Amino acid sequence: MTTPEESPAPAAEQHAGTVAALAEAIRAVGKSGADGPSAPAPRADGPASDAQRQAALGAVAEVLAAGGAPAQLAPAAVAELGEGAAELLREDPWAVLALPGVRPEHADGFARGLLGPEARPGDPRRAQALVSWLLEQAALRGHSAQELGEVSEALRAQHVPDPAGALQAVLVDGRVMPFQEELPMPPGSHDEDEEPPVRTLLALERLALAEESLGEGLVRLLSTFAPGEDAEEPADEGAEEPSEGGTPDGSPAADGPAAPGQPGPAAWEAAAAAAPSRSAQELVRTAAASGLVLHTGGEAARAEPAALLHAAAGLGLRVWAATWTGQGRDSLAALLPEGSPAAGRIGTLAELLYGGGAELPRAVDGTLPLDVLVVLDAPLLDVETAATLLEALADGTRLVLSGDPGGLWSAGPGRFFADLLAAKACPAVASRTPDFGPIGELVSGIGIGELQPVDAPDKEVVILTAKDGGEAVHRAVQLLTDSIPRALSIPSEQTVLITPGHGGPAGTRALNAAAKARLNPGPGRFGGFDPGDRVVHSPALGVNLPARVLDGDAAGLHLELADGGRLTLSPQQAARLRHGWAVTAHQAVGRRWPAVVVVLPEDAAGQLTRQWVYTAFGRAERHLSVVHAAGPALAQAVAERPAAPRTTRLRSVLTDQ
Repeated sequence: MTTPEESPAPAAEQHAGTVAALAEAIRAVGKSGADGPSAPAPRADGPASDAQRQAALGAVAEVLAAGGAPAQLAPAAVAELGEGAAELLREDPWAVLALPGVRPEHADGFARGLLGPEARPGDPRRAQALVSWLLEQAALRGHSAQELGEVSEALRAQHVPDPAGALQAVLVDGRVMPFQEELPMPPGSHDEDEEPPVRTLLALERLALAEESLGEGLVRLLSTFAPGEDAEEPADEGAEEPSEGGTPDGSPAADGPAAPGQPGPAAWEAAAAAAPSRSAQELVRTAAASGLVLHTGGEAARAEPAALLHAAAGLGLRVWAATWTGQGRDSLAALLPEGSPAAGRIGTLAELLYGGGAELPRAVDGTLPLDVLVVLDAPLLDVETAATLLEALADGTRLVLSGDPGGLWSAGPGRFFADLLAAKACPAVASRTPDFGPIGELVSGIGIGELQPVDAPDKEVVILTAKDGGEAVHRAVQLLTDSIPRALSIPSEQTVLITPGHGGPAGTRALNAAAKARLNPGPGRFGGFDPGDRVVHSPALGVNLPARVLDGDAAGLHLELADGGRLTLSPQQAARLRHGWAVTAHQAVGRRWPAVVVVLPEDAAGQLTRQWVYTAFGRAERHLSVVHAAGPALAQAVAERPAAPRTTRLRSVLTDQ
């Protein structure tokens, strides 16, 4: 990379002054940004016709070529920047940083190609693009905001000579929003009149607005909830009651199912008493009295939301449950009692919010016509999805968020469920139902920071050591293709390999290549894939669909999804497809397999956390093998590294509501 024309200021000692000056500028813009910078101009719409699109692609390709960038970026540029992308890139070459996969050094090279000597490290356009890029990269690591000092230091590392000035310009431009939060101080550590310390956070507008919307939505549910009252007199036997979802004569209501009368405390108490466990009874009673409830527990505890669904449906309420995956939907449905009135009222979260399955008709105002919504796998909700969910709920809806707090957080930014638990903004029910068996015992211990051997008489848990990544791959594939099918009668199709990352000597790429060579060798005649290959289709961040390749033709690659559905991917979509014998723990969330082989290579130490180990080990139903080459890093991660930290704003947003 070419040496920058302007060297970075040496200012480790100048940093405090820079941050102080910038904080003053932020205060001038406004504490919350609500009265500060105006929203940036909306992104231009994409081309309205094929001819316009081809013209836009050609113009962008010409600009990219002039700057020395690959023409393959043209479709992404048009999709991200609109049909005016060519003009925008000529005016601001660093806007190319908004495209997937482009890094600052690539953008700098492109700018030099277009601007020549005028492309300097201190160019305001460069600084503004870098701030947005840095916050987008932070979002990929789960942060919904970043501390001002961290962003300032990152700009300095990119040779921006005046980070404070650059950030102030970005704030005025409206690309990010500033916030100041009071930091908690230990009781007795300060005078009552002493001003508490504050930290300044910067957030991308979309994430800032999502967390603000979340706070407002949660407060709205709590404030509009009204519990029912016990009837003082029996209903007139001659009165005609409306059928569920319609008018008294059975015809459908004009704007969705009619709202039933809310049951009173006595009805809820009777329903709770009939629940199958003490934890289920507690959940039903808590949901009866609150518009927002958190429920925590492991795999066995999923029976408790099922009991709540059954109880609420039995009371005549409009109920629905949403899970992260189709497998989760089916397993929750299997927990309902036979003949339950809640049968058929379970779908995936994607179906609920975006359609494409067992979707609910919306009311006239666009909200979901529900009295009770139970969302399982709630820790997997990022702040934007959670905000979309809250916006879809009508006033007075009971929302029950259920999940395992020990598992991985969302693939997208935020830690919605964990922040809600920490804020103590609503009732929380902790399940007392343990996960059974050796795997459940092992995972429960990991959840409290203890990695202890367990008694596994039927080889439910097996630990194998490996000296390096190459041996780990060999042992893992041997387990997948031979040992587990032979000893436990679990076929390879029902076993998955889980490893921390995609690269490295025992990442998913190496494991999948070895598994394919043993289980389905072939030339990769359809873009690297053959009929029979196990694959994972990831259409969006955090969405991973296991599938099997059927065949391919001019229309694209034809897949059979794990839930039995069919899907055809275009060549562009198929280019992002991955083989699926081996996956990461993030790709495995929301699903379980009869057998799981967790591979811990020697280079995994930096990626392991208690959360990761808990999630990976917990994907196994009947058998867990661990191929262990990470040495002491595994035990250290379980004992000392609960989770990779995330910077978020939701707790302070709830405090301010």
